[in-house]
Amino acid sequence: MTAYDQARLSIDAAHASDPKRTTDGLPAEGVYADRMEAALLRLHPDASPLLRLAARCQHLQRWSVPRASFPLDKVGYHAWRKSLYTKQAAQARDLLLAAGVPAADAEDVFNWVSKTGLKVNAGTQALEDAACLVFIEHEIPGFATLHPDYTRDKYLDIIRKTWKKMSEPARALALSLALPPEVAALVRDAVAGA
Repeated sequence: MTAYDQARLSIDAAHASDPKRTTDGLPAEGVYADRMEAALLRLHPDASPLLRLAARCQHLQRWSVPRASFPLDKVGYHAWRKSLYTKQAAQARDLLLAAGVPAADAEDVFNWVSKTGLKVNAGTQALEDAACLVFIEHEIPGFATLHPDYTRDKYLDIIRKTWKKMSEPARALALSLALPPEVAALVRDAVAGA
């Protein structure tokens, strides 16, 4: 077993501790990691084992820092997200180092997961693209259930902000996804003229 194989086992063991379960009884974080890796591979079929590991760390034990642990306003939301990036990146680096992955590779994963160099670091952008695709393809309908008070304009704004973070190849892939009709319409309307 290589160090990368061992790191994958360690990452997935961390995901398995997620108390939130899907309707199939699977750890929600593990399902998210699978979706991240699949989205990454659709965009980058030749992604390195290291980049694939990083994709699996995107929400590494995110559940351990509840959203309610920060003020429930826009500033608090951004502070919560920023703290998660650093925490998840540090934990990913620690798991990779413990598995025997070279320090330089573990540091790359830290940078990618912490969103260092977004738009200029290819690894960071690849993870951001994958996360945006997972959001569009899998999370928007559930997101609507969590926020029934959001207006259509609010959803359009959220999708536009997501779109701004994506590379052109990720945008093209997003437009080709087989989305539920109402989600596809939101995406089309949000990005019209972008």
